[in-house]
Amino acid sequence: MKRRKWKGIAALAAILWICAGVSASAAEAGEGEAPPAEGQVELTEEEKLQQELDAVYAMPVQSNETEGWPQGPGTYGEAAVVMEVESGAILYAKNIDEHHFPASITKLLTALVAFENGEFADPVVFSHESLAFLEPGDAYIGMKEGNQITLEQALYATLLASANEAAYAVAENVGKNAGHDYAWFLEQMNARCRELGGENSNFMNPHGLHDDNHYTCARDMALIGRELFSHPEFFNIVQTMNYTIPASETTEEHIFQQKHKMLKEGNAYYYEYAVGGKTGYTDQALSTLVTMADNGSMQLVCVVLKTHGANVYPDTRNLLEYGFANFRKELPAANEKSEDVAQILDEKNIVVPAGAEFKDLEMEIVPDEDTADEGLLVYSYKGSPAGSVRAVLSQSYLDKQKAAEEQEKKSARKGDEESGKDKKSGMTVNRQILKKCFLGAAGVLFVVLSAVLVKLLLDSKRRGKKRKKK
Repeated sequence: MKRRKWKGIAALAAILWICAGVSASAAEAGEGEAPPAEGQVELTEEEKLQQELDAVYAMPVQSNETEGWPQGPGTYGEAAVVMEVESGAILYAKNIDEHHFPASITKLLTALVAFENGEFADPVVFSHESLAFLEPGDAYIGMKEGNQITLEQALYATLLASANEAAYAVAENVGKNAGHDYAWFLEQMNARCRELGGENSNFMNPHGLHDDNHYTCARDMALIGRELFSHPEFFNIVQTMNYTIPASETTEEHIFQQKHKMLKEGNAYYYEYAVGGKTGYTDQALSTLVTMADNGSMQLVCVVLKTHGANVYPDTRNLLEYGFANFRKELPAANEKSEDVAQILDEKNIVVPAGAEFKDLEMEIVPDEDTADEGLLVYSYKGSPAGSVRAVLSQSYLDKQKAAEEQEKKSARKGDEESGKDKKSGMTVNRQILKKCFLGAAGVLFVVLSAVLVKLLLDSKRRGKKRKKK
């Protein structure tokens, strides 16, 4: 009976083990999911997608947390920024320093470095390396090894067609033509980003195809876009709707078109104030977009990263409209009344919320280290930077600064003197303590020695008496 009982238990355990294995296998295959709880309706794929979109849209917008700041819209992108070009002021900020994959908006930095280190007439030759990395589905225009075009033509292919082989060839040839190589060009990309104030980017290639270590942030891309406003040749390229690289002895004919829909008149997403930009997409980055806009009184750069769903253009339009509608420029040269300022050197505007006045701004003076009487006036509105201008500082301000420095030096000297006195006093106290300790030890030693001497004398007397008795 006992044997049968154990056999039954073993059989039951085996059945349970097999059932557990089947359940695990089904779970790994995505099958056998637990049915919805009673009363719970299973979500469709569309409903799940909408939940995801709603969660991204509800992410905090940090600029909305500033008291008195115009409230900006949510976005279906996980990060977004609107920057005013002249001042560099950030009008809208949502996760602007978080790392994200840029995809093809990388090519804006590639173009900037090429503008600054090459000439349009420079030759661009397509090497084996400029083609070998391409995979099916990657954007390209069909260049072949040995083809040669000009840098200007290669930049049209890079910025309009988002041709990845063209971006690689630009980097490789600009590097070689400058006496360096492809790796040097990548170094220049990262160095240039840092020079512009970008602190959260690492560019591993010139095209933006996915690499886990190739990342940027919304703020850094806005800084790059802002710098491109100093290159009119960039806008000549990106405002072109159709471009042809003609056939020649070194290449076949190539025809391609503008991809940024906000720049294409007649497109449903066309935006009348858009003047430039770059699109991007990879499976890991999702949709990315940089757009430059100019309404005649203000120039803006808008960046959206990791946009979920088909929302990259509506999000961008909403953000640009927000910027144009809620902010205005102020000229410090015409408004600054501080007695600390003798003359403002920059005829440059700063940006304030539409409902604010110049007097509502806080101003901080940052003196030059090299120039004795000049400095930077840094303006902010309730903690949010509004821009800065250079200025000559007044004599009264310089006198105050000098007096403050002298007072600081005096306090430092006084502190050193007090410290010296304390040290000297401490040394005196220590000497007194040591003296007392020495005297005390000497006294104890004297007593001990005296006791020993007395004992010796007494012992000597006792021994003398014993001898007499004998």
